[in-house]
Order: sequence, then C-alpha cells, then structure tokens
Amino acid sequence: MMKPRQDLVVNSLDYEQLPLVKATGFREYDARWLFEKDVNLYGIQAIGLGLGTLMHERGVSPHIVVAHDFRGYSSAIKHALMVGLMSAGCTVHDIGMATTPMAYFAQFALDVPSVAMVTASHNDNGWTGIKMGMNRPLTFGPDDMLALKTIVMNGLGKSRAGGAVLRVEGLYEKYKADLIKAGPLKRRLRVAAVCGNGTAGAFAPEVLRAIGCDVVEVDCSLDHTFPNYNPNPEDLKMLHKMADAVKDHGCDVALGFDGDGDRCGVVDNEGHEIFADKVGVMLARDIAAQVANAKFVVDVKSTGLFKSDSVLKTLGAHVDYWKTGHSYIKQRTNELDASAGFEKSGHFFFRAPYGHGYDDGIVSAIAIARMLDRAPNKSMADLYRALPQTFATPTMSPHCADEEKYGVIEALIARMENHSKSGTLIAGQAISEINTVNGVRFEFADGSGGLMRASSNKPELVVVCESVSSDAHMREIFKFVESELAQFPQIGEFNQKI
Repeated sequence: MMKPRQDLVVNSLDYEQLPLVKATGFREYDARWLFEKDVNLYGIQAIGLGLGTLMHERGVSPHIVVAHDFRGYSSAIKHALMVGLMSAGCTVHDIGMATTPMAYFAQFALDVPSVAMVTASHNDNGWTGIKMGMNRPLTFGPDDMLALKTIVMNGLGKSRAGGAVLRVEGLYEKYKADLIKAGPLKRRLRVAAVCGNGTAGAFAPEVLRAIGCDVVEVDCSLDHTFPNYNPNPEDLKMLHKMADAVKDHGCDVALGFDGDGDRCGVVDNEGHEIFADKVGVMLARDIAAQVANAKFVVDVKSTGLFKSDSVLKTLGAHVDYWKTGHSYIKQRTNELDASAGFEKSGHFFFRAPYGHGYDDGIVSAIAIARMLDRAPNKSMADLYRALPQTFATPTMSPHCADEEKYGVIEALIARMENHSKSGTLIAGQAISEINTVNGVRFEFADGSGGLMRASSNKPELVVVCESVSSDAHMREIFKFVESELAQFPQIGEFNQKI
C-alpha cells in the first residue's frame, strides 16, 4: 500500500493518481474530512484497505456492512471505500442509502461483525466521514482510531485475495419491522417529523405512521443541497422550524432528526425547545417506572437532575456520569448493562427491550411517543414542567490549543481537588463530589455544579454550569469558573457570554 500524501491539490496530475489523506481527519471516535481538500477518492480507497487490514490483524471475520447518507458525493465515497475493503479480502454487504442506525442494525440482522457508514452526520456540505465498528453494537474509540490511522498513514495496508460485494435488498423492511414490533400506540398523537431534507426523511415519517402517529412532514423530501437549513436539531433555524410546525399544525410534539438519523431533537406542544439532557431525564423517569432499580449512563455535560431528581431516587434509579462522546457512552451503557445511555448532544442509547444498544434517532422518537402514550392525560409540556427547574449556561467553548488543552485540564483538576479538600466555598457552597473521568465535574450537595473539560474534536475547552436554585446562583458558579480559567494565559475568551 502506498503511503498517502497530505500535500496534494485539486486539478493536478498527482491528485488524480495518488491517495490524499490528511492525518487530522482521524478523530477520537470517528473520521471527518473536507472532501477533495483533505481526502480524495484514492485516499478513501486507502482507508478501506487499512480498515480491512485492521480487521484481519484483530482476527475479525472479514465481513462488513457499508452504507451511505444522502449527500451528493457520499455514494462515490462509499464505492471507493468498498474497493479498498475488497482489496483487503473483505466481503462487503452494501445496504445502499441508509441512516447510520440502519447500518448498525444491519450488523445484527445480517450477522455481520463490522460496519463502515459513510456520513458527515450534521456537518455542512463539503464534509464527509466514516463511522466504524468491529464489535456490535460498539463503535471505534481512541485506541481503534489510532490503530487505523497508523496503518493508513504509514502505508501498512495489505492486499488479499477473496474480496467480494453483496448488494443487500430489503434491509429497511426488516429495520422497520423491528422498530414497530411492540405494536401501535393507544393514543393518537400528531407529530411533526422535521428532517431538514436529510437522510432520515426517507424513513422516519413512515415508521412513525406505522406506530399510529398522525405525521406532519416538514422538509422530509431528500435534497442533498440542504436548501432550508442544516439538518442538526441543535441548529436554531431547525428548532424554529420545529416550533412553527407545532403551532401551525397543532402538534403534540415536534421531532427533529439530524443528517444521518442517529439524533432526535424535541420541541413540545407549546413550541418550547427541550434540551436533550432534560428529555433524557423524562425518558429515564418513564423507564425507571417500568424497570426496577434501572441503571442509566449520562455524559458529564448533562444536567445534575439525573442524580438529584426525587422521582428517579424514589424509583431506585442508578446513574453513572461518564465521558462525553457517543462511542464512550455507548460502550459504558453496555458495560454496565444499563437500560439506556443519554448524551447532552442528543445521542441516546437504548438497550433491550427498547433497542440494541446503539444510538438511533427514530428509536428515540418512538420512545418519546410511547412515553406520551403512557401518560394519556398529559402533554409534552406537562411532562417537561414536572421536572425540577434548573438554571444552566449554554455549552461554552473558550479557545485552547490542542497542544495545550489537556495539560490545562490536568492543572484545573488539581486546583479543584485542592478546593474540595480545603472546603473552599463556591457560590456559598462546598464541593461534595468531584468526577474526573472526562475533565473535572464538581457538584454541590443540592446537585448544582459545573464542568471543565477538553473538547474531543476542536482546540477548545468545554464549560457548563448549572444551579438548581436560581439564575443568580448559576452566574455565581460561572464567575468562579471564569476566575479559575483566568489563571491560565493559554485559554482564550469565551465564544459567548451568559
């Protein structure tokens, strides 16, 4: 295998003959590149050869599911990836265009150990990427990504005979049947399915109708130019479209799906956005009422309500705060045999009997619909108002260079541990607990607290503060965090103020 180049430019002879792969595209738990600028089709082929080589090195059966999202160039990228995989001696099971969760489902339905989904998720057009896994339902973590990067960037891929491609028909029908096997809802819900012209538009409305929902389709036609807004349920334009749909059509809830269908955003029947971690608390309450001593995994950015909520306590729920990132939460949820995992970004992981352990926006949508079905006299807004009120900052991201950010966080961990030992009062309260699995999350006895961690993907820190008592108290906590960060000249200004 030829070593990829990182200096090739479009419209040159070398670009048309040699692999281009920028090393920066190998992220912590998936891969992302700007297509043509950071990677070309020969580069994608080299990545496929490297992935197939890694499968052989690890003794994994050389069978792999592949699929692509609905972008104008994703099919071509998938086929280049398939050429590389076949040249490594792998049998490729091509399920065509699909959401990422459909590719994960295919691993189970086809009894295939590995997956490679060509998608840039909710990134803007121009981006491409691959979500990979070799141990269903888990996806790659940092060690796996480093192993793949080492093979690809050093030209260590090995060609083998025996590669083949199988075109899989009827996978969507099997996926749909699996999702609706619990039967129809008793309650007739009017649901706005908002898809931003992304991949989920081909599947989500039909599945929701199959469980008995009256579906209002919003931007569900496939259009890879994304003419209205980027399909990202954290994007304000998409959220406004969801709120408008609720008001214009009298919907019980609006459900918004991201570009590759593994996340689901929520706007209630009154037009209010519900942040994903609060949706998680609502779903955790619903599951804990059905499963004795239910266990949940949540990421460290999420609300402290998972631990402090009196309803979850009364129901005997156990909560584990873990590293941010869909790969980490997925793995931890399965390790602990938890009922579900919730990430603040909107990746939700439901395990049996609700799901197969991977993140699926349509499964999340169905879980929300069934939660409403079990509360026939309450609206989504009623369930939201039933949660204790908290006051939180947005997720803030002050700049800190990749070379500096982890050292800064180590120093901040030491400072916070000293504050905890010495009984320092922060906004009038002493620290009751510190969690350092991913940066430093500090908590007070009432559930208020804050988080400082290094971003997995960008030269930034991630900061969140939350109070269970008042907006003023939340601002005092943030003022303390701001003073701690001011001790480090490596940290830039916040991207926004509260």
